[in-house]
Amino acid sequence: MKNALLIILLLFGSTQLFAQNLFKDPDTFLLKREQAPKVLLVGSFHFNYPGLDAHKASEKEKINIYSKKRRRELQELLDYLSKFKPTKIVVESGKNTGYLRKNYERYQNGTEELYASETSQIGMRLVDRFDLDTIYGVDSASLLYQLYSEKDSLATKTYIDSITERHYFGGDDEMSQRYTNFYNYKDAMTVKSTLLETFQYMNSDKVLNRGFGAYIVGGQFVSEEMEGSDALSMLWINRNVRIFRKIQQLEYTNKDRILVLFGAGHISILKWLFECTPEFALVKFNKL
Repeated sequence: MKNALLIILLLFGSTQLFAQNLFKDPDTFLLKREQAPKVLLVGSFHFNYPGLDAHKASEKEKINIYSKKRRRELQELLDYLSKFKPTKIVVESGKNTGYLRKNYERYQNGTEELYASETSQIGMRLVDRFDLDTIYGVDSASLLYQLYSEKDSLATKTYIDSITERHYFGGDDEMSQRYTNFYNYKDAMTVKSTLLETFQYMNSDKVLNRGFGAYIVGGQFVSEEMEGSDALSMLWINRNVRIFRKIQQLEYTNKDRILVLFGAGHISILKWLFECTPEFALVKFNKL
């Protein structure tokens, strides 16, 4: 009986393998012979702690990027990212990024401290290291906020108003509390670990995927009707799809190497988009 079962399993496995070999890789049709521009996604915590995210680190769990220890660690992180040899740097900023360059020029002249934000400490330092002519800001507002901001304040309240006012992230339910514990752990480990170690952890596939999970379990996502899912799709997901579209609109060649530096919460959605498109070749952070 065992032998018969084994034969059946082997035959089934061979049939499956044969069936798989019948079909061509979709990239046979979707990719041209020339190489696709490479993209490296870098998820970061905000070095300057602006306090705009739903989760906020406590004072004792904030790092000082200006300290000697963190400056040394920053160089280690920059050396690691430099393995990618970027030709374009894309950051979480509006398109008017001249203020970043001016700040860096004044920093080089000794008249101003370099901004604490990761856009300056990582983005501008890499622009300087690779002698790039500019830095690209591709952040975007969401469709939901756009519709809400254009609405007549005297008009009757609509469904757009109700979902715009909805906090789709976090809550008092058990799963949201589990995520709070996870975020507190990451904050504590950021203090204990080097910058490179922290970035390697934050940019691992499972941490990124579970990070997006916070938006779709518990909290304000769970609603009687579709308010939670509509708010998430029209606000957070839409914002990142728009960011992706702005990256598509950059002038690039198939030889470009585009480093995308954003808050880690953005990266899970951007990663999915870049993995799906045959237009770019995604390079994993921990595979450099």
